[in-house]
Amino acid sequence: MHVSDRGGRIVCWTIAGLALVLSGCQTAPSSMPVAEPAPAASCHWTITPDSVDLADVVNVLENRDFLVRDTDTALGVVSADRSERAVYHNADAMRPHIGGVIVGGSGGYIGVGTGIGIGIGGGGWGTNDDATRIERVSVAVSDTDVRVTRDIRLYDWAGELRESRTASDAHFCQDLRAQLEGRPVSTGGVEVSK
Repeated sequence: MHVSDRGGRIVCWTIAGLALVLSGCQTAPSSMPVAEPAPAASCHWTITPDSVDLADVVNVLENRDFLVRDTDTALGVVSADRSERAVYHNADAMRPHIGGVIVGGSGGYIGVGTGIGIGIGGGGWGTNDDATRIERVSVAVSDTDVRVTRDIRLYDWAGELRESRTASDAHFCQDLRAQLEGRPVSTGGVEVSK
């Protein structure tokens, strides 16, 4: 046996072994991602032709303080969002630090700072818990039905996404439907699903 044959065999067996070991890493998912929780049944309803059009949807969403971002008349879809200031309640979670250096933590940053007095240089009170809540809605209108999807995202003061969830709940969709049909809106509280 020649030395070059031995080296070639080692390389071949090494590559074959690696391929065998790594082949288990490449698998297809057993199921496709699904919105959780699933949209409420009241977020999909049938209509008579021409009873609701995109202009009605735009009007209702704008009256609810949404800003219409996109309208596709060919698909019959209106997408809108609204944002508001909120409080990120996990902002004051303890982060490991050494002196003035913050090490990792839930903020995922490293920083060095010094300061004099209370609340100067250290961020003070109430700055790290500021957040922005963005609510996005898409309404699809066809000749026979209306479908509503809604999600809510919470971004912290640094612009990092902290929460994201579907929010196509019954209360929101029932109120939207009532407004599209010209009926009074329910007076119940806002349903927040988690």
